[in-house]
Amino acid sequence: MAFNFGAPSGTSGSAAATAAPTGGFGGFGTTSTTAGSAFSFSAPANTGTTALGGLFSQPTQAPAQSNQLINTASALSAPTLLGDERDAILAKWNQLQAFWGAGKGYFNNNIPPVEFTQENPFCRFKAVGYSCMPNNKDEDGLVVLVFIKKETDIRSQQQQLVESLHKVLGGNQTLTVNVEGIKTLPDDQTEVVIYVVERSPNGTSRRVPATTLYAHFEQVSIKTQLQQLGVTLSMTRTELSPAQIKQLLQNPPAGVDPIIWEQAKVDNPDSEKLIPVPMVGFRELLRRLKVQDQMTKQHQTRLDIISEDISELQKNQTTTMAKIAQYKRKLMDLSHRTLQVLIKQEIQRKSGYAIQADEEQLRVQLDTIQCELNAPTQFKGRLNELMSQIRMQNHFGAVKTEERYYIDADLLREIKQHLKQQQEGLSHLISIIKDDLEDIKLVEHGLNETIHIRGGVFS
Repeated sequence: MAFNFGAPSGTSGSAAATAAPTGGFGGFGTTSTTAGSAFSFSAPANTGTTALGGLFSQPTQAPAQSNQLINTASALSAPTLLGDERDAILAKWNQLQAFWGAGKGYFNNNIPPVEFTQENPFCRFKAVGYSCMPNNKDEDGLVVLVFIKKETDIRSQQQQLVESLHKVLGGNQTLTVNVEGIKTLPDDQTEVVIYVVERSPNGTSRRVPATTLYAHFEQVSIKTQLQQLGVTLSMTRTELSPAQIKQLLQNPPAGVDPIIWEQAKVDNPDSEKLIPVPMVGFRELLRRLKVQDQMTKQHQTRLDIISEDISELQKNQTTTMAKIAQYKRKLMDLSHRTLQVLIKQEIQRKSGYAIQADEEQLRVQLDTIQCELNAPTQFKGRLNELMSQIRMQNHFGAVKTEERYYIDADLLREIKQHLKQQQEGLSHLISIIKDDLEDIKLVEHGLNETIHIRGGVFS
């Protein structure tokens, strides 16, 4: 928000002023420069912080101010224009105009009427707001130019704008105009922040101080050329000195009650960054409202951009997590393959050597683990159950789906080995049963013959 006390230019942090242009906008590059407009920064003028001079240099015409107060009091309380009871009605009308901040207060036939403005102390349509103080140094060289032009038009003609401003500076080849930023303002206005870089013959360069550049732009001939480009306001963007801030706070603006001003200083939410500024009249209030709406739209646009960036980052995170899981599986597979290679290499390296004690101990541990795995009630049994369920699912789901299950080759080899051992055990058991049956038959045959012989003897 700008420090706008009615002056046409200043060092505010914004350029939302609505001063009317004095010339039409004929497009960038149409301004003609004269030979006498050469620009030199050899001796920068000590202009101070621009447009605050009217605030800090109060006029010292005490008699004129005294007469103004007397005339205002007469117009509001005791006019003698008509010399009858109508003067009381005129006094009320003058009071209404003073409260509104517009009109003329007639009170005497021999004295001109009092001009009521919004700066008069009786105007009721006043308030105090807060604006951000600029924090740029004078050495940064930032100068604000306000154009009656839309931001899109300014951006599309930015190169022409730079060339036109370079011509305004006299076309000096040692000077370079740079655009620091472009921002949309209400009422189809655009704020352009520029700075000028000056190159010296020895190859070094520096930024032209903001006050020096502004002083050049405020020259009558230069100002006319800027108005032809559509510039309605120019100001420096430099921070206020502690002395300027102190003087500004100690002297209430014109028409602002000192009590209200003191309360505004007390209520300042951040005295390091904000400074109280008066809001006089509905026009100023509307201007600040438009600026606030504009900033709200810019913030919302930025939030939308951030939201899109966050959504894109979330998508990238999901993709990255999937890739990480894939790489983990690949790493595990490569680790198994590497382990197999190391095993074969170790076998070849140890070929022909006797088994050592630690290797024998390791073999015993592996045999123990193998026995545990081969136990019917342990992992092998569970694995057999899983294999049976898988076969049943493949059998009943073969018609409905084409999904196939694959088993690791080593696991399949272990399963075959286990089944082979089971089959060999069953074969061995069957052979034992057959031998036992033959023995039983022999015993039974021998018993039958013994009984037959004994029966013949007794007969």
